Amino acid sequence: MNAGWFAKRLLSSLFVLAAVIALNFILFRMMPGDAVSTIIDPSFSPEAKENLRAIYGLDRPLAEQFMIYVKRMLTFSFGLSFISRKPVWEELLSRLPATLALTSASMALSAAFGIWLGIKAALCRGRLAEKIVLGASAVTASFPGFFVQLVLLMLFARALPIFPLRGTLSSPPPSGTMNLFFDYVRHMALPVISLSLIGFGGWALYVRNLMVRALGEDFALMARARGLPRGRVVWHAFRTILPPIITIFLMSVPGLVSGAVITESVFSLHGVGTFLLEAVSGHDYPAAGAAFYLLALITVSCNLAADVSYGFADPRVRIEGKKE
Repeated sequence: MNAGWFAKRLLSSLFVLAAVIALNFILFRMMPGDAVSTIIDPSFSPEAKENLRAIYGLDRPLAEQFMIYVKRMLTFSFGLSFISRKPVWEELLSRLPATLALTSASMALSAAFGIWLGIKAALCRGRLAEKIVLGASAVTASFPGFFVQLVLLMLFARALPIFPLRGTLSSPPPSGTMNLFFDYVRHMALPVISLSLIGFGGWALYVRNLMVRALGEDFALMARARGLPRGRVVWHAFRTILPPIITIFLMSVPGLVSGAVITESVFSLHGVGTFLLEAVSGHDYPAAGAAFYLLALITVSCNLAADVSYGFADPRVRIEGKKE
């Protein structure tokens, strides 16, 4: 790999991350209200209020606060939450498994189902199957995510109580490892299904268009003329569209993580998304700043990984971005 190209990509990613950190610091300082007002009791004496400000470093000059903030972001030392009085990093770690399970499972299902449907639609051009796939994809992609999730809750949690209405685990949680695991899967099933239904349509439309173009290329026409099996022709065509698929897969991670914020709120999951909303609504600056920073870090990392993977996946593309 060209070291100069990678260095440019890495520097641009670091610049974006630095800009996000600076804007993140400024944004929370511009929000209405006092950051410490959520934890200060009106009966506190002025000395007690000043002591609390000193504990959280809010009595220092703004430039010094910014340097402390940058150091904490880079070392993942996010400080104490204003609301829970616990370390923010511990709060995030306790909620991270639910968010990871939700996003990874829904991304895998929506991508796999959408890619399969897109290939089927490309192979059935002009037939009823293609029209059904295109219609279903357009419909699912056009509905707001929260609307689909609320409808699923009403149907399969309220009217037909197949899935739990809310929460990550039952209260009280069942005893036994296997019972606890199945209870967790049952609570996460409907949120995962909802995100998969929302996301598969875009995948199907994108892959269908790529496959139609690939199957019309000279190599595919020549392969069919030579009498190669249909499966081999389709596989070779699919290999040519892998680079953009990998790129879109990696670049869709930040959007899915952001969408998980709404999903976790709708289903009342114990995840990072609900933690972020609680922090913003409660003026919990350390917690909100940490959550936004992690989202930005995920976005920048996925964009960088998409650029690098494209160079590895397609040997026809030079690292400098020129065709051979």
